[in-house]
Amino acid sequence: MKPDKKPVNTCYSSGPCAKHPGFTLEELKYAPLGRSHRSSLGKSKLLEAIERTKKILGIPEDYLVGIMPGSDTGAFEMLMWNVLGPRGVDVVAFESFGFGWAYDIEKELKIPNINKHFADYGQLPDLSKVDFSNDVVFTWNGTTSGVKVPNGDWIPDDREGLTLCDATSAVFAMEIPWNKIDGLTFSWQKVLGGEAAHGMLVLSPRAVQRIESYNPPWPIPKVFRLKKKGVLNQAIFQGSPINTPSMLCNEDYLKALDWAESIGGLRGLIARSEENLKVLEDFVGNHPWISFLAEDKSCRSNTSVCLKVDLTADQIKAMVKLLADEKVAYDINSYSEAPVGLRIWCGATVEKSDLEILCQWLEWAYNQVKGQ
Repeated sequence: MKPDKKPVNTCYSSGPCAKHPGFTLEELKYAPLGRSHRSSLGKSKLLEAIERTKKILGIPEDYLVGIMPGSDTGAFEMLMWNVLGPRGVDVVAFESFGFGWAYDIEKELKIPNINKHFADYGQLPDLSKVDFSNDVVFTWNGTTSGVKVPNGDWIPDDREGLTLCDATSAVFAMEIPWNKIDGLTFSWQKVLGGEAAHGMLVLSPRAVQRIESYNPPWPIPKVFRLKKKGVLNQAIFQGSPINTPSMLCNEDYLKALDWAESIGGLRGLIARSEENLKVLEDFVGNHPWISFLAEDKSCRSNTSVCLKVDLTADQIKAMVKLLADEKVAYDINSYSEAPVGLRIWCGATVEKSDLEILCQWLEWAYNQVKGQ
């Protein structure tokens, strides 16, 4: 039977993700539009975003946090271009963005000594083989594969190299052991449902020391330049970004942080995401025609959940289109480079009740397509 209810919020994209429950444009009415981001007001708003990010995520006091251009991609490229080169690099990749970082390290930065630890979509490489005498580049959660690293236990405290982590679909939904991380990036558009184009860069004291003691052999574009007169430009991490940020997007991020704090901060965010994953796990457990791309539960993402469906590629596309036409679910198709299937965002801004209703529609749409 065709379900008689539809989700309240039908947005399930893995970025930009659903806005937080109750969001309205009215929340942004106090954004300092038309004001310089370098004014005392603009700078204070940007510094507030930095300080509150550190607080809610439990980032150590001696770590630096800054707002960067180009979303997570820009922030991570900036990190690689500024710190890689003095050592060999071990790259851990199990989805498209990790493979992209590996390509840039090898083909653009031309690092000579590279060890690649790759796995197919849905799997995790053997992390025990990573050489931490090198710098290590990895994603915490594979947005396009539905696979995450289970924890940080595989990263030694006495590592010689730096650990550089793309955590854009993990931060605010998974525990990040900061003592295991030297450089980390994420964007506002993922777990908190912020707007696109802004990235965040987190640096440990070890990463700062590398930046100040090392001059890369390649030119550094202005928007990637973290040093000024040979030392780290501290102003970047005190509310004065390299280039002009959107004060409207920053206000939106601040309101998302308000909502996060109202539900219990990081603990509440993680709990909501894990409860959302449980809805899909229960559904998959009761329907043999659908399964997780990440078969190992210990490394299954609780944000970007990727699913396999017992249909042909064309039938899956028809299923996705049918749900969109019914105005029930938007953007649940798998990533273009990943195996054909479904990808459903289960981050904290998605309501559990909406996912429960969506599951009813998934069953209906599957039967409609299967019967044609």
